Amino acid sequence: MKASNLFPFLRWFKNYNLNYLKLDTIAGISVALIVIPQSMAYAQLAGLPTYYGLYASFLPTIFASLFGSSNHLSTGPTAVVSLMTAVALEPLATAGSEAYITYAILLAFTVGIFRLSLGILKLGLVINFLPLTVVNGYTSAAAIIIATSQLSHIFGVYVTNGHYHYQTVMNIINSAIQYTHTPTLIIGILSFVLMFCLKKFIPKIPFILAVVVIMTLVSWIIGFEHNIKIKIDAIRYTPAVKMIAKFDKDMELLDINSSERASLKEKIKAMKSADTNSVELLDEEYYASLLGIKINKEKHETHLLREKLNDLKFQATQLPNGSLAFYHYGKLPKNLKDDGRIWRIRVRNSELNLDNITMMGGGIVVGNIPRGLPSLSIPQINFAVCLDFLPMAAIIALLGFMETISIGKRIAIQTGQKIDPNQELIGQGIANIVGAFGQSYPVSGSFSRSAVNFQTGAKTGVSSFVTSVIIVIVLFFFTPFLYYLPKAVLASIIMMAVIGLIDFRAFKCAWESRWYDGVISVVTFIVTLSFAPHLEIGIGTGIVLSLIVYLYKSMRPRIVSLSMAPDFSLRSSERFNLQECGYISVLRVEGSIFFASSTYLEDKINDIMLNKKKLKHFLIVCNGVNDMDFTGACALESIIKKVRTQGYGISFSGINDKVLHLLKKTNLFNTIGKENIYPTMNDALDDLFFKTHEKGATNILACPLMNYLPKNGEKQFEIN
Repeated sequence: MKASNLFPFLRWFKNYNLNYLKLDTIAGISVALIVIPQSMAYAQLAGLPTYYGLYASFLPTIFASLFGSSNHLSTGPTAVVSLMTAVALEPLATAGSEAYITYAILLAFTVGIFRLSLGILKLGLVINFLPLTVVNGYTSAAAIIIATSQLSHIFGVYVTNGHYHYQTVMNIINSAIQYTHTPTLIIGILSFVLMFCLKKFIPKIPFILAVVVIMTLVSWIIGFEHNIKIKIDAIRYTPAVKMIAKFDKDMELLDINSSERASLKEKIKAMKSADTNSVELLDEEYYASLLGIKINKEKHETHLLREKLNDLKFQATQLPNGSLAFYHYGKLPKNLKDDGRIWRIRVRNSELNLDNITMMGGGIVVGNIPRGLPSLSIPQINFAVCLDFLPMAAIIALLGFMETISIGKRIAIQTGQKIDPNQELIGQGIANIVGAFGQSYPVSGSFSRSAVNFQTGAKTGVSSFVTSVIIVIVLFFFTPFLYYLPKAVLASIIMMAVIGLIDFRAFKCAWESRWYDGVISVVTFIVTLSFAPHLEIGIGTGIVLSLIVYLYKSMRPRIVSLSMAPDFSLRSSERFNLQECGYISVLRVEGSIFFASSTYLEDKINDIMLNKKKLKHFLIVCNGVNDMDFTGACALESIIKKVRTQGYGISFSGINDKVLHLLKKTNLFNTIGKENIYPTMNDALDDLFFKTHEKGATNILACPLMNYLPKNGEKQFEIN
């Protein structure tokens, strides 16, 4: 085995020179200018702190390039994979919490193992189980879900997610009507407009980075974020004080019960391992179930309290000692002066701390980003959790890989480079596994960044190293600048990025090509939107519909009655409204003959025998029959015997070697008879025409097939 097969990156350095290095450096910098703001936006979409997007753009980018087969593929966070990460982890932990981050890293590890296994086993063709019709419907719906999920950041409102995504959107709209933070809305809209204009009129500059720089400066100058820390006695609204106290108490109790249940589960597991079948084990299991019910109740109560606290608005007035006092909005005493801001309590998924409550009087920014590289650590493997999100991990792995391989192949068409799907699976698998050691969440090949990498002249994967070096420089030296970046800007970046994923023209093309393909795309689209965030229902529905259509088509092979067209070619008599020969029925079969499709062929032959009174012979044209199983061969033998018993002849033409080999291995070859098997349809009609037609020139000349007969040599014709 060649060293380049184990280490694909060795091919980069064949004929490598300074000019290649220059081009790779320019391309790597260009991609970095896009990936820095975009990856932070996608981390926000995934429910993670924004800097985890930078972590996911460091090690995975390098290792995907090292072990992949494409010189131009850029790997990192993507919109669809980020959304699916959020969907997979939402039932397990609260977005942004330590547990959530741990699960995200574990999910990346699981996705990596899944992809690497497929690559090592050379199962790259498994991607064919995701039809393009399903992928189009799914990604178009996902794009709408992604875009609408960012509306809360655009309006600057806080809402509780509903059971379904459309309920969340309704909550956002209702909240926006009353609580929109005007500066946040202005920044979000302005960011979107600026990106659109820069992309359209000055496409050469990195428009995303330009908007990030501009809006970060604006945020810093105008003091977009305005948070202060207060004690509980600064809030002069008794219901709010009571809710805060109850929220803290409930959160403390929830943490205690959750820790107790975790310890109890470990104890039960140990008792089961020791094969303990005692009353004590039953008691512990019963108590664990009671704790689970109690925890769910506490989660629901804290959820309702958090929702109420998020809805509260306050007005502040300055006291003689310089501190602020906060009154419920609209209930500020008339003799006190408002400071002009609308204030809110910052409620997270932890205790508020009565002596250190955060009050927000401005917009939300990215905030503190840890300086330096993420610490390398072994992911905390929890097999029970892995099993919980294994179905979503498989979907993430396959959909992400489909995006990856389609990008790689599209670029390879222009470069002439060979793309190996199995090697890409290995590269993407290693990227996610190594990324998990560097605190990355699941990643995949990015269309936009790969396109920039190619268009700016990258020659090898060295450009990905340059991109990663730029990420490292940003993490070490520029994180303080990113503190003031408004989250509304990241939301507008996400919305701008996913517009291109909505492809309604593909729905039209699918419908015009085959109506059932259009139905599959539309149904997948509607179901995905309707049941979001349970995205697996949408893609599962699409795959099931595709399988049903495939099985239906397999059970009903296309059987076409052929007749002579005016241009002397044999075409479908039904489609072209052609008169058929009364004595010979020429049937072209397209598809496999197996246990489920043979009955359909028999029914078709029976219908023809009933409708054609002068019929004498069937000619089965088998050029389109690509396979036949043993059951199909037995069924076909029964059909042949039945046809001949009723006084009709039957012959076959154009049987391929694979099917002919099966016929010879069974009794079917002898049943048909060697004399009834013709190499081509031409040979069959030459032999059968005069054998089947009644004597008399009038009858022969009136037959549509008469024009087929050779005149002054053999006439060529085509099959349509």
